[in-house]
Order: sequence, then structure tokens, then C-alpha cells
Amino acid sequence: MPIDASRLYRKLAWRLLPPLYIIYILAYLDRLCVGFAQLQMKDALQFSDTVYGFGAGIFFVGYMLFEIPSNLILEKVGAKLWLTRIMITWGLICCAMVFIETPQGFYLLRFLLGLAEAGSFPGIILYFSYWFPAPVRAKYGALLITATAAAGVLGAPLAGLLLGIDGAFGLRGWQWLFLAEGAPSVLFGFLLYFWLTDRPAKARWLNPEEKAWLERTLAAEQRADSPHHAVDLGQALRHPKVWLLALIYFTVIINYYSISLWLPQLIKTWTGLDNVRTALLTGLPYVATMIVMALVGAHSDRTRERRWHIVICAWVAASALALSPHLASPVWAIAAITLAAAGIWSILAPFWALPHTLLKDGPAKASGIALINSIGNLGGFAGPYVVAWLKTTTGDFKLALPLLAATMAAGVLLVFVAATAEAEKT
Repeated sequence: MPIDASRLYRKLAWRLLPPLYIIYILAYLDRLCVGFAQLQMKDALQFSDTVYGFGAGIFFVGYMLFEIPSNLILEKVGAKLWLTRIMITWGLICCAMVFIETPQGFYLLRFLLGLAEAGSFPGIILYFSYWFPAPVRAKYGALLITATAAAGVLGAPLAGLLLGIDGAFGLRGWQWLFLAEGAPSVLFGFLLYFWLTDRPAKARWLNPEEKAWLERTLAAEQRADSPHHAVDLGQALRHPKVWLLALIYFTVIINYYSISLWLPQLIKTWTGLDNVRTALLTGLPYVATMIVMALVGAHSDRTRERRWHIVICAWVAASALALSPHLASPVWAIAAITLAAAGIWSILAPFWALPHTLLKDGPAKASGIALINSIGNLGGFAGPYVVAWLKTTTGDFKLALPLLAATMAAGVLLVFVAATAEAEKT
């Protein structure tokens, strides 16, 4: 009996996307949480913008150090065991953020949080490649990655509510924020172990014909991919295009986390609203971003084109970032930053469809994806810290946002370098 591929893809999506989506939402609530908490935490603990920027960014140093080992362990022991470990440990450390009193304590817990969470995103990308063939990878990947924007949609009203109960049971609003993010991660971590299936061969919810077709299709893709792809760990780490993709991703992530971690403060500066209303308004850019991400990912899959989707989204983001600090109206400034966020977030799905054509299943793919993500996520340290330093030095965001636009434009140039190198080989 022939397999209906569309029906099988929908079956995979209904089974696999919900737990992965929840992981993503909780992971990015964890990362966005500190951005909302700083609206109150900085004054309560007398932290400067520079202290906040360094603490927010040092998460990514810990994340980078353990990312490749984490993905290699996931490849060896299986996704459900390793993702369970990741979620429980990050949830516990997030809860411990309640006890922060000094900058040093803030730095230490943020660094440990990065170590604990290392491997979550590349692990999910790797796991995703075990199940979804290339023709639908960006489409379903875009739906999955919309969780990063959904975290903002959910996190904004939650943050507004929790900041508004400041003082309840002796805890400040910012402390309730960390507890409300950390505790569900611990609980869901235990549930995750019984929900995920490591590979198609182990899926009791697929019939034998579906398993066989899926494994044949994925294996055929590996054989048909570029003869220049890396087949082992050493080749992956030496592959020039892996490093080029890592640099492109670095320029994206500088902007991604600068917006994520400073968006509440940007909106508060432009509007003059109180903390609760600022947190609520911060959700609107993420609503628009979710819609645009899904549309871009679906179009990228339908056309089987990746580079121009990345380039156009990046140019839109760079233009909006450069323009936003010079708009007199808060409404137009927020509209510009919303457009910038939609462009930056929409790069992710077509971008993460690219490494699978370079890297063979096994250690090469696990380490290559982790390397791209770990180098890229150093931008999560550099971007927020540089924004903090420029804001402290100049007193506003008028220099920081155009600088972010310039890094986004540099990413566009690197995409053209990659395209030129590929054209020369062919």
C-alpha cells in the first residue's frame, strides 16, 4: 500500500511538535524572563544597565562551552533522556535566581543556567532531522520556531501579572517571575521522558510501512546530498561552510537577543508607561512575528529556496532597526521594532534548513549543528552587553540600534559570500 506522505507528515507533526513546542516556549520564557524582570530587578538590587547586560549575556558563554559536548551526548544516549536532563536542571537553576542579591550572584547563576540549557536548541534541531525530510523541514521547523515568538506572547501578560503582585508572600514581582518560569520546566522535564520517541524505528505509533518509508526517505536524502558534506566529527569541525554558517548565525543572534532582552526597556523608554503596562505591550511585536515566521517558512519550503528568504528578511530587519530610534512617534517606533523582530525571527527556519545538506547523520551532524549554534550564540553575549554599554555611555538607544542594523547587513554580505563560493564549485 503506497504511503500518503502528506498524511504521514501531519501525523508526525501532531505527535512530535507539541512536546518540542513546549520545550521551546519554556526555554525562551527562561531567556526572556530576565528581560522582563530587569524592569524591576535593576532598581531593587541597584544594578546598572552594564551589570544587567553582562549578566544577561554571560548565559551564552556557559551555553557555548557545553553545546557541542551536549549534542554529542544527545546523539549517543537519545533525545528523550538528554532533553529531560536539560529541562530539569535549567528549571532548578532558574528557581534559584530568586535568591540573587549581588552582581556576582547574578553572573554565576546566569552562567550556570547557560551550562544547564546548552544543547537544548541544537538538540531539538538535530532531533527534528531524524523525523522530517527536507521538503517539509522549513515549513514544520518554522511552526516549531514560532514558539520563540509565542514565548513573548505568553510571557508579556504573565510578566505584567507577576510584576503587579509585587510583595505577595514576601517575594518581589521579579522573584515570582523566575519561580513561574523555573517550576514548570522541572515538572515538564519529568513528563517529557515518557512523551518523546528517540527514532522512527522505535515509534510504536507508526505502522511498519510508515517506519520503513520514512527511514528510506531520510537515508536517500543523505546519499543525494552534496558530495562535499562532512561525514565525521573532524570533517564537520573543519568544514569551511560550517564556519561560514556559524558567522552568519552570529550576526543574526546579536540582533535576536539584543531585541529579546532589551525590548521591554525600549518600549518603556519610548512610551513612558509603567512596568505592568510595558510588559503587556511587549507582547504585540511577538504576535506579528509569529504570523510572519509561519508565512516565510511555508513559502521557503514551497519554493525550496533558502538564501533569498534569509537575505530579504535580514535587509528588512536592518532597515527597520536603523530607522526606529529616529521616529518621533512611539507608535511608529514600536511598529519599526516589530518589523525588525519579524525579519530577524523569520530568518531562523530557512537558515536551519541549510546545515542538513552539509552534514551526514551521526557525530558530524550533531557536532556541526552544535558548532553553528554555539558560535552564533556568542552573539547573545556580545549584542546585549554592547547595547548596555552604549546606552550607559550615551543615555539612550540611538546609537545602539543602528549598530545592530550594521551587523545584520554584514550577515547579508556573508550570505552572498556563501552563495558565491557554492557557485564557483558548481
